Amino acid sequence: MGIDTMPSVADDSAAERRREQRGWYFYDWACAVYSTSVLTVFLGPYLTAVAKSAADAHGYVHPLGIPVRAGSFFAYCVSASVILAIVLMPLVGAAADRGGRKKGLLALCAYVGAAATAGMFFLDGNRYLLGGLLLIVANAAMAVSMVVYNSYLPQIALPEERDAVSSRGWAFGYGAGSMMLIADLILYTQHGSFGLSEATAVRICLAAAGVWWGAFTVIPLRRLRDRRTAHTATGPAVHGWRQLVATFRDMRGTPLTLSFLAAYLIYNDGIQTVISQASVYGSDELGLSQSTLIVAVLLVQVLAVGGALGMGRLARRYGAKRTILGSLVAWTATLGAGYFLPAGAPVWFFVLAACIGMVLGGSQALSRSLFSHLVPAGKEAEYFSAYELSDRGMSWLGPLLFGLAYQLTGSYRDSIISLVVFFAIGFVLLARVPVRQAVLDAGNPLPERI
Repeated sequence: MGIDTMPSVADDSAAERRREQRGWYFYDWACAVYSTSVLTVFLGPYLTAVAKSAADAHGYVHPLGIPVRAGSFFAYCVSASVILAIVLMPLVGAAADRGGRKKGLLALCAYVGAAATAGMFFLDGNRYLLGGLLLIVANAAMAVSMVVYNSYLPQIALPEERDAVSSRGWAFGYGAGSMMLIADLILYTQHGSFGLSEATAVRICLAAAGVWWGAFTVIPLRRLRDRRTAHTATGPAVHGWRQLVATFRDMRGTPLTLSFLAAYLIYNDGIQTVISQASVYGSDELGLSQSTLIVAVLLVQVLAVGGALGMGRLARRYGAKRTILGSLVAWTATLGAGYFLPAGAPVWFFVLAACIGMVLGGSQALSRSLFSHLVPAGKEAEYFSAYELSDRGMSWLGPLLFGLAYQLTGSYRDSIISLVVFFAIGFVLLARVPVRQAVLDAGNPLPERI
Protein backbone atom coordinates (compact mmCIF):
# COMPACT_ATOMS: atom_id res chain seq x y z
CA MET A 1 0.00 0.00 0.00
CA GLY A 2 1.34 3.46 -0.83
CA ILE A 3 1.60 6.46 1.41
CA ASP A 4 -1.62 8.43 1.91
CA THR A 5 -1.20 12.14 1.19
CA MET A 6 -1.62 14.26 4.32
CA PRO A 7 -4.82 12.61 5.66
CA SER A 8 -6.24 13.73 8.97
CA VAL A 9 -7.59 11.28 11.51
CA ALA A 10 -10.82 13.31 11.40
CA ASP A 11 -11.11 12.48 7.68
CA ASP A 12 -11.22 8.74 8.35
CA SER A 13 -14.52 7.00 8.88
CA ALA A 14 -15.25 5.41 12.23
CA ALA A 15 -14.88 1.98 10.62
CA GLU A 16 -11.46 2.88 9.18
CA ARG A 17 -10.27 4.15 12.55
CA ARG A 18 -11.49 1.05 14.35
CA ARG A 19 -9.74 -1.23 11.86
CA GLU A 20 -6.41 0.52 12.35
CA GLN A 21 -6.88 0.73 16.10
CA ARG A 22 -7.48 -3.02 16.33
CA GLY A 23 -4.37 -3.65 14.28
CA TRP A 24 -2.43 -1.23 16.47
CA TYR A 25 -3.47 -3.05 19.64
CA PHE A 26 -1.83 -6.20 18.33
CA TYR A 27 1.68 -4.81 18.50
CA ASP A 28 1.18 -4.48 22.25
CA TRP A 29 -0.09 -8.07 22.09
CA ALA A 30 3.01 -9.13 20.13
CA CYS A 31 5.83 -7.46 22.05
CA ALA A 32 4.44 -7.49 25.60
CA VAL A 33 5.48 -11.11 26.07
CA TYR A 34 9.10 -9.99 25.85
CA SER A 35 8.59 -7.56 28.73
CA THR A 36 6.79 -10.13 30.87
CA SER A 37 8.30 -13.55 30.16
CA VAL A 38 11.82 -12.41 29.30
CA LEU A 39 12.68 -9.16 31.03
CA THR A 40 10.47 -9.42 34.10
CA VAL A 41 10.42 -13.16 34.92
CA PHE A 42 13.05 -15.43 33.43
CA LEU A 43 16.08 -13.61 32.08
CA GLY A 44 17.15 -11.75 35.23
CA PRO A 45 17.46 -14.77 37.53
CA TYR A 46 18.64 -17.08 34.72
CA LEU A 47 21.32 -14.76 33.33
CA THR A 48 22.45 -14.02 36.88
CA ALA A 49 22.80 -17.76 37.51
CA VAL A 50 24.76 -18.19 34.27
CA ALA A 51 27.04 -15.29 35.24
CA LYS A 52 27.59 -16.79 38.69
CA SER A 53 28.56 -20.11 37.12
CA ALA A 54 31.24 -18.24 35.15
CA ALA A 55 32.41 -16.13 38.10
CA ASP A 56 35.77 -16.39 39.77
CA ALA A 57 36.32 -17.41 43.39
CA HIS A 58 35.36 -13.92 44.57
CA GLY A 59 32.03 -13.88 42.70
CA TYR A 60 33.14 -11.61 39.83
CA VAL A 61 32.96 -11.97 36.06
CA HIS A 62 35.23 -9.96 33.78
CA PRO A 63 33.48 -8.75 30.60
CA LEU A 64 36.02 -6.78 28.53
CA GLY A 65 38.42 -7.21 31.44
CA ILE A 66 36.20 -5.19 33.81
CA PRO A 67 35.53 -6.81 37.22
CA VAL A 68 31.74 -7.02 37.71
CA ARG A 69 29.96 -8.77 40.56
CA ALA A 70 27.91 -11.53 38.91
CA GLY A 71 24.76 -10.40 40.70
CA SER A 72 25.03 -6.96 39.06
CA PHE A 73 25.67 -8.16 35.49
CA PHE A 74 22.00 -8.27 34.44
CA ALA A 75 21.27 -4.76 35.72
CA TYR A 76 24.34 -3.37 33.95
CA CYS A 77 23.27 -5.03 30.68
CA VAL A 78 19.84 -3.40 30.96
CA SER A 79 21.57 -0.03 31.36
CA ALA A 80 23.82 -0.74 28.36
CA SER A 81 20.80 -1.61 26.20
CA VAL A 82 19.21 1.71 27.12
CA ILE A 83 22.33 3.62 26.13
CA LEU A 84 22.29 1.89 22.73
CA ALA A 85 18.63 2.78 22.34
CA ILE A 86 19.42 6.43 23.10
CA VAL A 87 21.73 6.50 20.07
CA LEU A 88 19.20 4.84 17.76
CA MET A 89 15.84 6.33 18.77
CA PRO A 90 16.33 9.90 17.48
CA LEU A 91 17.51 8.58 14.11
CA VAL A 92 14.53 6.25 13.75
CA GLY A 93 12.07 8.93 14.88
CA ALA A 94 13.38 11.42 12.34
CA ALA A 95 13.41 8.82 9.55
CA ALA A 96 9.79 7.86 10.30
CA ASP A 97 8.57 11.46 10.13
CA ARG A 98 10.66 12.44 7.11
CA GLY A 99 9.94 9.42 4.97
CA GLY A 100 6.36 8.83 6.04
CA ARG A 101 6.99 5.07 5.90
CA LYS A 102 6.72 3.85 9.45
CA LYS A 103 5.75 0.24 8.81
CA GLY A 104 9.11 -0.74 7.38
CA LEU A 105 10.92 0.70 10.39
CA LEU A 106 8.48 -0.99 12.76
CA ALA A 107 9.07 -4.32 11.02
CA LEU A 108 12.87 -3.95 11.10
CA CYS A 109 12.99 -3.16 14.81
CA ALA A 110 10.43 -5.80 15.75
CA TYR A 111 12.10 -8.63 13.89
CA VAL A 112 15.62 -7.77 15.09
CA GLY A 113 14.29 -7.87 18.66
CA ALA A 114 12.30 -11.04 18.07
CA ALA A 115 15.32 -12.79 16.53
CA ALA A 116 17.59 -11.82 19.44
CA THR A 117 14.98 -13.07 21.90
CA ALA A 118 14.55 -16.37 20.06
CA GLY A 119 18.35 -16.70 20.10
CA MET A 120 18.26 -16.87 23.89
CA PHE A 121 17.51 -20.57 23.47
CA PHE A 122 21.27 -20.99 23.03
CA LEU A 123 22.07 -19.34 26.38
CA ASP A 124 23.40 -22.25 28.41
CA GLY A 125 26.43 -23.27 30.43
CA ASN A 126 28.50 -20.20 31.27
CA ARG A 127 27.66 -18.14 28.16
CA TYR A 128 26.89 -15.02 30.14
CA LEU A 129 28.46 -12.77 27.48
CA LEU A 130 26.11 -14.19 24.81
CA GLY A 131 23.18 -13.60 27.14
CA GLY A 132 24.27 -10.04 27.80
CA LEU A 133 24.66 -9.32 24.07
CA LEU A 134 21.25 -10.76 23.18
CA LEU A 135 19.65 -8.82 26.02
CA ILE A 136 21.22 -5.56 24.87
CA VAL A 137 20.09 -6.08 21.25
CA ALA A 138 16.55 -7.24 22.12
CA ASN A 139 15.93 -4.55 24.71
CA ALA A 140 17.22 -1.77 22.44
CA ALA A 141 15.16 -3.06 19.50
CA MET A 142 12.07 -3.14 21.71
CA ALA A 143 12.58 0.46 22.81
CA VAL A 144 13.19 1.72 19.26
CA SER A 145 10.17 -0.13 17.88
CA MET A 146 7.98 1.57 20.47
CA VAL A 147 9.00 4.98 19.07
CA VAL A 148 7.35 4.10 15.78
CA TYR A 149 4.44 2.25 17.35
CA ASN A 150 3.48 5.02 19.77
CA SER A 151 3.73 7.65 17.03
CA TYR A 152 0.71 6.07 15.32
CA LEU A 153 -1.63 6.95 18.21
CA PRO A 154 -2.40 10.58 17.17
CA GLN A 155 -2.98 9.36 13.59
CA ILE A 156 -5.50 6.61 14.38
CA ALA A 157 -7.55 8.09 17.24
CA LEU A 158 -9.47 11.31 17.75
CA PRO A 159 -8.41 13.38 20.80
CA GLU A 160 -11.35 12.19 22.87
CA GLU A 161 -10.60 8.55 21.98
CA ARG A 162 -6.92 8.42 22.91
CA ASP A 163 -7.15 7.60 26.63
CA ALA A 164 -9.42 4.64 25.82
CA VAL A 165 -7.40 3.48 22.79
CA SER A 166 -4.09 3.69 24.63
CA SER A 167 -5.54 1.86 27.64
CA ARG A 168 -6.93 -0.90 25.40
CA GLY A 169 -3.51 -1.31 23.82
CA TRP A 170 -1.91 -1.83 27.22
CA ALA A 171 -4.74 -4.20 28.18
CA PHE A 172 -4.08 -6.27 25.04
CA GLY A 173 -0.41 -6.44 26.01
CA TYR A 174 -1.14 -7.61 29.52
CA GLY A 175 -3.64 -10.13 28.21
CA ALA A 176 -0.98 -11.61 25.93
CA GLY A 177 1.54 -11.60 28.76
CA SER A 178 -0.91 -13.50 30.95
CA MET A 179 -1.50 -16.19 28.32
CA MET A 180 2.21 -16.68 27.72
CA LEU A 181 2.94 -16.84 31.45
CA ILE A 182 0.32 -19.55 31.95
CA ALA A 183 2.03 -21.63 29.25
CA ASP A 184 5.42 -20.83 30.81
CA LEU A 185 4.21 -21.87 34.26
CA ILE A 186 2.97 -25.21 32.95
CA LEU A 187 6.20 -25.89 31.06
CA TYR A 188 8.46 -24.77 33.90
CA THR A 189 6.72 -26.56 36.76
CA GLN A 190 6.16 -29.77 34.73
CA HIS A 191 9.47 -29.74 32.86
CA GLY A 192 10.32 -33.23 34.12
CA SER A 193 7.11 -34.61 32.62
CA PHE A 194 8.20 -33.25 29.24
CA GLY A 195 11.66 -34.80 29.59
CA LEU A 196 13.32 -31.40 29.99
CA SER A 197 15.79 -30.04 32.49
CA GLU A 198 14.87 -26.87 34.38
CA ALA A 199 17.41 -24.81 32.41
CA THR A 200 16.13 -26.13 29.08
CA ALA A 201 12.56 -25.24 30.06
CA VAL A 202 13.66 -21.69 30.84
CA ARG A 203 15.48 -21.40 27.50
CA ILE A 204 12.35 -22.60 25.67
CA CYS A 205 10.25 -20.01 27.49
CA LEU A 206 12.71 -17.27 26.48
CA ALA A 207 12.78 -18.35 22.83
CA ALA A 208 8.99 -18.79 22.65
CA ALA A 209 8.58 -15.11 23.53
CA GLY A 210 10.68 -14.19 20.49
CA VAL A 211 8.63 -16.44 18.20
CA TRP A 212 5.37 -14.93 19.55
CA TRP A 213 6.71 -11.39 19.08
CA GLY A 214 7.62 -12.03 15.46
CA ALA A 215 4.45 -13.94 14.56
CA PHE A 216 1.89 -11.43 15.86
CA THR A 217 3.75 -8.40 14.49
CA VAL A 218 2.29 -9.41 11.11
CA ILE A 219 -1.16 -8.13 12.16
CA PRO A 220 -0.27 -4.45 12.78
CA LEU A 221 1.93 -4.48 9.69
CA ARG A 222 -1.09 -5.48 7.60
CA ARG A 223 -3.57 -3.06 9.13
CA LEU A 224 -1.67 0.16 9.84
CA ARG A 225 -1.25 2.71 7.04
CA ASP A 226 1.72 4.87 6.16
CA ARG A 227 0.90 8.57 5.96
CA ARG A 228 2.68 11.53 4.46
CA THR A 229 2.29 14.69 6.56
CA ALA A 230 2.96 18.35 6.04
CA HIS A 231 6.28 17.92 7.84
CA THR A 232 7.43 14.98 5.72
CA ALA A 233 10.70 15.77 4.03
CA THR A 234 12.79 14.05 1.40
CA GLY A 235 16.23 15.12 2.61
CA PRO A 236 18.51 12.99 4.72
CA ALA A 237 17.67 12.62 8.39
CA VAL A 238 19.95 14.23 10.92
CA HIS A 239 21.71 11.49 12.78
CA GLY A 240 21.84 10.40 16.40
CA TRP A 241 22.35 13.00 19.09
CA ARG A 242 22.21 15.86 16.57
CA GLN A 243 18.63 14.90 15.74
CA LEU A 244 17.76 14.58 19.41
CA VAL A 245 19.20 18.02 20.11
CA ALA A 246 17.23 19.41 17.15
CA THR A 247 14.04 17.84 18.52
CA PHE A 248 14.50 19.34 21.97
CA ARG A 249 15.32 22.71 20.42
CA ASP A 250 12.05 22.46 18.52
CA MET A 251 10.31 21.71 21.81
CA ARG A 252 11.33 25.13 23.07
CA GLY A 253 8.33 26.32 21.11
CA THR A 254 6.20 24.08 23.35
CA PRO A 255 7.99 24.30 26.73
CA LEU A 256 5.12 22.70 28.62
CA THR A 257 5.54 19.56 26.52
CA LEU A 258 9.16 19.54 27.63
CA SER A 259 8.05 19.96 31.25
CA PHE A 260 5.79 16.93 30.97
CA LEU A 261 8.64 14.89 29.52
CA ALA A 262 10.88 15.86 32.43
CA ALA A 263 8.28 14.62 34.91
CA TYR A 264 7.69 11.44 32.94
CA LEU A 265 11.42 10.78 32.66
CA ILE A 266 11.71 10.73 36.45
CA TYR A 267 8.70 8.65 37.51
CA ASN A 268 8.93 6.24 34.59
CA ASP A 269 12.55 5.47 35.46
CA GLY A 270 11.18 4.05 38.70
CA ILE A 271 8.49 2.04 36.88
CA GLN A 272 10.93 0.52 34.39
CA THR A 273 13.38 -0.40 37.12
CA VAL A 274 10.67 -2.20 39.08
CA ILE A 275 9.67 -4.12 35.92
CA SER A 276 13.21 -5.25 35.12
CA GLN A 277 14.52 -5.92 38.64
CA ALA A 278 11.51 -7.31 40.54
CA SER A 279 12.29 -10.94 39.75
CA VAL A 280 15.91 -10.56 40.87
CA TYR A 281 14.70 -8.96 44.12
CA GLY A 282 12.21 -11.76 44.68
CA SER A 283 14.61 -14.60 43.93
CA ASP A 284 17.87 -13.37 45.47
CA GLU A 285 16.71 -11.13 48.32
CA LEU A 286 13.44 -12.81 49.34
CA GLY A 287 14.46 -16.36 48.45
CA LEU A 288 11.35 -17.07 46.38
CA SER A 289 11.18 -19.88 43.85
CA GLN A 290 10.93 -19.33 40.09
CA SER A 291 7.39 -20.74 40.04
CA THR A 292 6.37 -18.26 42.76
CA LEU A 293 7.77 -15.42 40.66
CA ILE A 294 5.87 -16.61 37.59
CA VAL A 295 2.60 -16.71 39.54
CA ALA A 296 3.29 -13.24 40.96
CA VAL A 297 3.98 -11.73 37.54
CA LEU A 298 0.92 -13.53 36.14
CA LEU A 299 -1.11 -11.88 38.88
CA VAL A 300 0.35 -8.52 37.83
CA GLN A 301 -0.63 -9.17 34.20
CA VAL A 302 -4.21 -10.19 34.98
CA LEU A 303 -4.83 -7.26 37.31
CA ALA A 304 -3.07 -4.84 34.97
CA VAL A 305 -5.71 -5.53 32.30
CA GLY A 306 -8.47 -4.38 34.63
CA GLY A 307 -6.24 -1.66 36.05
CA ALA A 308 -5.51 -0.17 32.63
CA LEU A 309 -9.18 -0.19 31.61
CA GLY A 310 -10.33 1.03 35.02
CA MET A 311 -7.89 3.91 35.10
CA GLY A 312 -8.97 4.77 31.56
CA ARG A 313 -12.50 5.17 32.88
CA LEU A 314 -11.24 7.24 35.81
CA ALA A 315 -9.44 9.49 33.33
CA ARG A 316 -12.69 10.13 31.47
CA ARG A 317 -14.19 11.34 34.74
CA TYR A 318 -11.29 13.08 36.48
CA GLY A 319 -8.81 13.67 33.65
CA ALA A 320 -5.61 11.83 32.78
CA LYS A 321 -3.33 14.09 34.82
CA ARG A 322 -5.17 13.62 38.12
CA THR A 323 -5.43 9.89 37.55
CA ILE A 324 -1.69 9.57 36.87
CA LEU A 325 -0.91 11.60 40.00
CA GLY A 326 -3.05 9.22 42.03
CA SER A 327 -1.17 6.25 40.58
CA LEU A 328 2.17 7.78 41.61
CA VAL A 329 0.96 7.99 45.21
CA ALA A 330 0.03 4.32 45.00
CA TRP A 331 3.45 3.43 43.53
CA THR A 332 5.22 5.23 46.38
CA ALA A 333 3.21 3.44 49.05
CA THR A 334 3.67 0.05 47.36
CA LEU A 335 7.45 0.31 47.10
CA GLY A 336 7.70 1.55 50.66
CA ALA A 337 5.88 -1.59 51.74
CA GLY A 338 8.13 -3.69 49.50
CA TYR A 339 11.16 -2.77 51.58
CA PHE A 340 9.65 -4.52 54.61
CA LEU A 341 8.60 -7.75 52.86
CA PRO A 342 9.80 -10.75 54.86
CA ALA A 343 12.00 -13.30 53.09
CA GLY A 344 10.42 -16.63 52.20
CA ALA A 345 6.83 -15.30 52.44
CA PRO A 346 5.21 -15.62 48.99
CA VAL A 347 1.77 -14.46 50.20
CA TRP A 348 3.05 -10.96 50.96
CA PHE A 349 4.91 -10.89 47.66
CA PHE A 350 1.60 -11.71 45.93
CA VAL A 351 -0.08 -8.82 47.77
CA LEU A 352 2.66 -6.49 46.55
CA ALA A 353 2.27 -7.84 43.01
CA ALA A 354 -1.48 -7.19 43.15
CA CYS A 355 -0.91 -3.58 44.17
CA ILE A 356 1.58 -3.09 41.34
CA GLY A 357 -0.79 -4.67 38.82
CA MET A 358 -3.59 -2.27 39.67
CA VAL A 359 -1.51 0.81 38.82
CA LEU A 360 1.08 -0.42 36.31
CA GLY A 361 -0.94 -0.52 33.08
CA GLY A 362 -2.96 2.60 33.78
CA SER A 363 -0.03 4.83 34.67
CA GLN A 364 1.77 3.84 31.46
CA ALA A 365 -1.28 3.97 29.18
CA LEU A 366 -2.47 7.36 30.39
CA SER A 367 1.02 8.85 30.21
CA ARG A 368 1.18 7.81 26.54
CA SER A 369 -2.25 9.18 25.68
CA LEU A 370 -1.64 12.42 27.59
CA PHE A 371 1.60 13.02 25.72
CA SER A 372 -0.15 12.41 22.37
CA HIS A 373 -2.16 15.61 23.01
CA LEU A 374 1.07 17.59 23.46
CA VAL A 375 2.63 16.68 20.08
CA PRO A 376 2.36 19.12 17.13
CA ALA A 377 0.75 17.48 14.08
CA GLY A 378 3.23 15.92 11.68
CA LYS A 379 5.98 15.49 14.26
CA GLU A 380 4.61 12.40 15.94
CA ALA A 381 7.54 10.01 15.48
CA GLU A 382 10.14 12.70 16.19
CA TYR A 383 8.44 13.72 19.44
CA PHE A 384 7.67 10.15 20.39
CA SER A 385 11.36 9.35 20.00
CA ALA A 386 11.92 11.91 22.76
CA TYR A 387 9.04 10.35 24.70
CA GLU A 388 10.48 6.88 24.27
CA LEU A 389 13.81 8.28 25.39
CA SER A 390 12.02 9.19 28.61
CA ASP A 391 10.05 5.92 28.62
CA ARG A 392 12.94 3.49 28.10
CA GLY A 393 15.87 5.48 26.80
CA MET A 394 16.58 7.34 30.05
CA SER A 395 15.60 4.41 32.24
CA TRP A 396 19.23 3.50 32.78
CA LEU A 397 19.69 5.43 36.00
CA GLY A 398 17.37 3.23 38.06
CA PRO A 399 18.94 -0.11 37.01
CA LEU A 400 22.41 1.39 37.30
CA LEU A 401 21.67 2.63 40.82
CA PHE A 402 20.12 -0.74 41.63
CA GLY A 403 23.22 -2.57 40.40
CA LEU A 404 25.63 -0.22 42.15
CA ALA A 405 23.79 -0.59 45.43
CA TYR A 406 24.16 -4.35 45.22
CA GLN A 407 27.79 -4.00 44.14
CA LEU A 408 28.51 -1.93 47.25
CA THR A 409 26.24 -3.58 49.84
CA GLY A 410 25.54 -7.08 48.58
CA SER A 411 21.83 -6.53 49.35
CA TYR A 412 18.90 -5.59 47.09
CA ARG A 413 16.71 -4.35 49.95
CA ASP A 414 18.37 -0.93 50.14
CA SER A 415 18.10 -0.66 46.36
CA ILE A 416 14.32 -1.12 46.28
CA ILE A 417 13.63 1.66 48.74
CA SER A 418 15.80 4.09 46.76
CA LEU A 419 13.28 3.93 43.91
CA VAL A 420 10.67 5.81 45.97
CA VAL A 421 12.45 9.08 45.20
CA PHE A 422 11.70 8.69 41.48
CA PHE A 423 7.95 8.63 42.12
CA ALA A 424 8.01 11.46 44.65
CA ILE A 425 9.96 13.84 42.39
CA GLY A 426 7.90 12.81 39.35
CA PHE A 427 4.70 13.62 41.23
CA VAL A 428 5.89 17.12 42.10
CA LEU A 429 7.02 17.88 38.55
CA LEU A 430 3.85 16.56 36.90
CA ALA A 431 1.60 18.43 39.35
CA ARG A 432 3.17 21.68 38.19
CA VAL A 433 2.40 21.14 34.46
CA PRO A 434 -0.76 22.99 33.25
CA VAL A 435 -1.75 20.33 30.72
CA ARG A 436 -4.72 22.19 29.21
CA GLN A 437 -2.47 25.07 28.24
CA ALA A 438 0.13 22.57 26.99
CA VAL A 439 -2.42 21.08 24.58
CA LEU A 440 -3.32 24.52 23.22
CA ASP A 441 0.34 25.49 22.87
CA ALA A 442 0.90 22.39 20.70
CA GLY A 443 -1.88 23.55 18.36
CA ASN A 444 -4.18 20.63 19.16
CA PRO A 445 -7.91 20.56 19.97
CA LEU A 446 -8.65 20.50 23.69
CA PRO A 447 -10.49 17.39 24.87
CA GLU A 448 -13.30 17.72 27.38
CA ARG A 449 -11.24 16.05 30.10
CA ILE A 450 -7.43 16.16 30.27
